[in-house]
Amino acid sequence: MSTPRLQSSWTIVTRCAQTPRRRLPARPLTAFATEPSLHLSHPNRILESRRPFAHTTPKSYRQAPVDPAADMAPKAPKIDIKTPKGTKDWDGVDMVIREKIFSSITEVFKRHGGTTIDTPVFELKEILAGKYGEDSKLIYDLADQGGELCSLRYDLTVPFARYLALNKDITQIKRYHIAKVYRRDQPAVSKGRMREFYQCDFDIAGVYDPMIPDAEIIRIINEVFDSLGWRGTYTIKLNTRKILDGIFQVCGVPEPLLRPISSAVDKLDKMPWEDVRKEMVDDKGLDPAIADKIGNYVVLKGQRDLLEKLQKDEELTQNESMKQGLADLDELFTVLEYFDALHSVSFDLSLARGLDYYTGVIYEVVTEGSAPAVSASEAAAQPAAKSSKKKGPKSSDPDEDRSNDPTLGIGSVAAGGRYDNLVGMFSGKSQVPCVGISFGIDRIFSITKARMAAQKTTEKPRRNDVDIFVMAFGGGKDFTGLLKERSQICARLWDAGIKAEFLYKVKPKLPQQFKAAEQNGVPFALILGEDELAQGKVRIKEMGLPADHPLKEGELISLDKLEAEAHQRLSLKKQVDSIARQAAGLRVVHGIKGDEVKAAGAAGGGTATTEQPAAAATAASEAEEKKPAEGEGGSS
Repeated sequence: MSTPRLQSSWTIVTRCAQTPRRRLPARPLTAFATEPSLHLSHPNRILESRRPFAHTTPKSYRQAPVDPAADMAPKAPKIDIKTPKGTKDWDGVDMVIREKIFSSITEVFKRHGGTTIDTPVFELKEILAGKYGEDSKLIYDLADQGGELCSLRYDLTVPFARYLALNKDITQIKRYHIAKVYRRDQPAVSKGRMREFYQCDFDIAGVYDPMIPDAEIIRIINEVFDSLGWRGTYTIKLNTRKILDGIFQVCGVPEPLLRPISSAVDKLDKMPWEDVRKEMVDDKGLDPAIADKIGNYVVLKGQRDLLEKLQKDEELTQNESMKQGLADLDELFTVLEYFDALHSVSFDLSLARGLDYYTGVIYEVVTEGSAPAVSASEAAAQPAAKSSKKKGPKSSDPDEDRSNDPTLGIGSVAAGGRYDNLVGMFSGKSQVPCVGISFGIDRIFSITKARMAAQKTTEKPRRNDVDIFVMAFGGGKDFTGLLKERSQICARLWDAGIKAEFLYKVKPKLPQQFKAAEQNGVPFALILGEDELAQGKVRIKEMGLPADHPLKEGELISLDKLEAEAHQRLSLKKQVDSIARQAAGLRVVHGIKGDEVKAAGAAGGGTATTEQPAAAATAASEAEEKKPAEGEGGSS
């Protein structure tokens, strides 16, 4: 016989009243959810509907009607939870990659005698005004606070110049600064074009003999990108403002148009010459004949060969600015040869750098992905793709993310130059000549991550740097979990400067502990067992060894020598891993690039040979064979 469907809470009460001694069958709370009369939104209503004899209860004892909204917290206004346009949260593997980039760059900066400073994230608006040419419109202005008009810093160079002007006793300094800057540019987050992003700057301030600091900056650029594994895949485009201004003057550019025309030429890495020429003539008002003369020069690039060609141009060498710029570059190339830093340099007359404060040598670092896949004019000329799906018109919103726009490349990954007059613009005191370089961390990160994705054999970065995972082995009712012992051993390892951790469980299972260690790529496990601890020993095991390795199960070591044994194994593993990576890298580079690598090696003063990977592989093999032998006695 089927149970009749309950119609209301009154039905329940009535039936309870008719059979007071009969116990209702238990029903889960969810069973009443289908009843329209039962109000699960408030627990008192559930109780009231199930209370026997509710209809006979005196009024004075009945619960007052409850307004469900009375006990509920006021609703917060609905907001779209996201990061602002042109920004992102950093976490996990991305943070690991970025921190390694920071570490590599900082190591190079310190190697060259750099000392670090920090400046406020915002400056007085008048400090930043008039320093960035056409890009001044990208500065973030802040609301009036206490009578001061301020702006978020656009770069780290102008704040450094302000710092020098404020600290008049500092006349010479090698300074580096790693911090965030802000630009209201159209974002392309996946390409590293952000509105909030990190810059890593290195600048040399002071009066020195010509071109020596400039050459060291270029040497620093080489060291940074070589340390990131980019050797042979980047180009340092180099020019001088003096040569560029000399070309403009010889071609007949009016003085007021020198900087606007320079800004137009600076777009040649993003646009073809025809588009740049159109901007010069139509937007800047330049004579078409003068634009054509400029076009004959700005397409030239080379090294000493181009320098010698310009030195033979009598029309150019009669210009004083041109003559001085050619002399500077001649000296610069000589010092770069001394530094063994000329191999990645390209003397490129199209490089202009749009910022107004540059006065001498300028440079920009480009790599694959820097230039757009197609130019804007090419994209406009392409016929619409045949498709049944109609796509909406391309948005002209300047705030829209352009990560998928093929006409937008990553751009330069580092840029800089000489700025001799910037400090004097603030203080009016004697000038402090400066030259420096700024690395765009977010763009470097974007390219690094793309390369890692393309190279499937690349080792995945670890989420942390833990060296040893301390584990407990055991089971059964009497197993305590060895929490005290694990904690004490971790404390000993931490005191010895060894990175260690353990699972936050009183009685952890061994598979769970191994899984936690493997997820973070921890290289060693330290396994504690009650019997081994009673003997004053623990078992240390290297993770990831092949099944047939003689030390696959690990080996016992004395607790008295725990710190020394751990340091010895970590040091040896670091050496073996370094040699193995070097051998693998040389094999891959030689195998894929072949003649290109030989040519790059010759240009850089070396030659890539098959002996190098063979030697490195042999060394790695010898180190690996040595490792079991050193660990066999449980102590060194």
